[in-house]
Amino acid sequence: MSLAALRDRLLLQEDLNFLLTNRVPRAALTRTMGWFSRIRSPLLARASIAVWRLFTRLDLSDAKQQHFDSLHACFTRELRPGARTVDLRQEVLASPVDAIVGACGTVREGMVLQAKGFPYRMAELLGRTERAAPFEGGTYVTLRLTSAMYHRFHAPHDATVEHVTYISGDTWNVNPIALKRVERLFCRNERALLQMRLSDGTPMALVPVAAILVASMRLHCVDLLLHMRYGGATEMPCHSQVSKGQEMGWFEHGSTVIVFVPPGFALALGVESGQSVRMGQALLVRI
Repeated sequence: MSLAALRDRLLLQEDLNFLLTNRVPRAALTRTMGWFSRIRSPLLARASIAVWRLFTRLDLSDAKQQHFDSLHACFTRELRPGARTVDLRQEVLASPVDAIVGACGTVREGMVLQAKGFPYRMAELLGRTERAAPFEGGTYVTLRLTSAMYHRFHAPHDATVEHVTYISGDTWNVNPIALKRVERLFCRNERALLQMRLSDGTPMALVPVAAILVASMRLHCVDLLLHMRYGGATEMPCHSQVSKGQEMGWFEHGSTVIVFVPPGFALALGVESGQSVRMGQALLVRI
């Protein structure tokens, strides 16, 4: 096959993927998936997991339990003790999730990238300009969770969650194909902003972003399940202390967490776009 033919074939596959996962009634499909995943039937769960495995590299060997009474239980599964090692060095911020590293780098003039050639304003993502100011010149890391991955997210360091902001939005797919085609995608999707402060006063932000089939996230710090029909407060002050590696919540299916830190940190060795990381692995290092 010639290079031109191969390129055309790949573009056709991308077009089909984009159409099937985005040019559909995204909100309705997401609500339907939420309903279906909660049906309590071990037989249905086993059958659904078997179909799921046909399309993904689902590995449940590190799960705390091996039998599930619903797809939801499988999606939000816990890890067995010792399945992840958390880097406890004080100068290290650990990855909050198992993920594939997406766009990452330095915040410049309030702009960051979702993909090459697709910038977006950090202030739009966070909802207010002043929320972005502490991170100017700092580092951001985009962490994409696939549907087969472990879906719970954890504290990168000992810290206090000081405020949670819920921002309602759409449910675009967040895979690389969509990120190359939909401008400001993360700013369009449903998301939450977790404003945190390390024990030495350093600010930090985590932004869990929802996506198609996954417009639902559980946050322990405010004891809420945020979803498309949530009608409560959007600004939620809190004072929740977390230890490095402590569970902070989960996605219902799989999506994205964006990490922001101020100047003074660098990407840990081996952390770059396209690489896989595991929860607890060194993500950022104080310099």
